[in-house]
Amino acid sequence: MRPYAIALLISATVPGWAQKFGPAENLAPYIPTPEAIVDRMLDAAHIKPGETVYDLGSGDGRVVIRAAQKYGAKAVGVEIRPDLCRQAQARIKALGLEDRVTMVEGSALRVDLSPADVVTMYFLTTSNERLKPNLEHLKPGSRVISNEFPVKGWKPTEVLHVKTGSMDHSIYVYLIGQTR
Repeated sequence: MRPYAIALLISATVPGWAQKFGPAENLAPYIPTPEAIVDRMLDAAHIKPGETVYDLGSGDGRVVIRAAQKYGAKAVGVEIRPDLCRQAQARIKALGLEDRVTMVEGSALRVDLSPADVVTMYFLTTSNERLKPNLEHLKPGSRVISNEFPVKGWKPTEVLHVKTGSMDHSIYVYLIGQTR
């Protein structure tokens, strides 16, 4: 069998979203953030009405929806999986939030974060490390909120420890311009 035929055969067995972005851009499995943790993350961000919140690896959109509903934020969810992106878009539409919440089907590694006042994420430490160069370009005063996993080399302004049921959670809060 010719090499191009093998490559074609392999690419046909990989899900479409993986072909579009490549497996290296999938930073984490889909694990929904518990609602109580969503609230604590957004509370820790001290969001003001009209600020822009980006949620990287947005999944079903729960963080961006809550940011718009509770805080009056403009919110952008970035999700690599088309099925989750469509699910979030349908929920956003059903809630009448299309004017304040946008879902982007794309890689968290490629998205332009320059409009963000707040970035939330729930990735492993190794994935946070890969995102760090993009996060370091946020404007001073922007907040980065990481669920469970720290950003290596950054000093958090606050670490919240939250218990939900039998689970202990850590929320890392960073202020751009004060991460060292």
